[in-house]
Amino acid sequence: MMSPDPVVKQYNKLAERYDSRWSFYLQASLGETQKRLDVQTGESLLDVGCGSGLLLESLSQTSPGADLYGVEPSLAMLAAARRKLGDKAILKQGQAEKLPFPDQSFDIVVSTSALHLFQYPLAALVEMKRVLRPGGRVVITDWCGDYLTCRLYDRWLRLVDSAHHKTLGRGAIHRLLHEAGFTGIRVDRYRINWFWGLMTATAVLSREEQNEAGPDYTRKRGIRAM
Repeated sequence: MMSPDPVVKQYNKLAERYDSRWSFYLQASLGETQKRLDVQTGESLLDVGCGSGLLLESLSQTSPGADLYGVEPSLAMLAAARRKLGDKAILKQGQAEKLPFPDQSFDIVVSTSALHLFQYPLAALVEMKRVLRPGGRVVITDWCGDYLTCRLYDRWLRLVDSAHHKTLGRGAIHRLLHEAGFTGIRVDRYRINWFWGLMTATAVLSREEQNEAGPDYTRKRGIRAM
């Protein structure tokens, strides 16, 4: 029997108290993410690792003309998101490294505070690229390992928390986005308090790169998908 996914196990337990426990962090990090989103009427947006649905709930109010989707591996977190959102978004269970959507489905892919949990972040970025339409854009917010506090926290979590994978820095996420095939990459670093140093990366998908995408893309590039 396979061992349960440590991320799913952890967030199934956290789901009921997740919003209240991390209230300040969630509001600050999601606010910074939304500053860098420009969601237009008629566009479709996918939130990868949507958690309890806080970002999608906010977008349903600020961008009511957009089509909203979320994917999340934890069923308990999905249940919390469905209670918030009702029919305002379509939610599915799934992993970032294998998104349950067809090619070229979305105009925007966003992910907040989840990158450090992805076991294969490059494979996740390639999947985000696969489901984007030509000219689509990606917005990713996560902890930033360029800050000492986050770097020390990362080292501690890698010893004690099996759900935690790795906290990246600005240079690392820039390289991964480039390798995944994105262009126009920008990475902003900032603090939301004395402890939490974050970064938000934005990038676009050129038409030329999208033409390379397909079922064999990860194999051709030597990327481990799972």
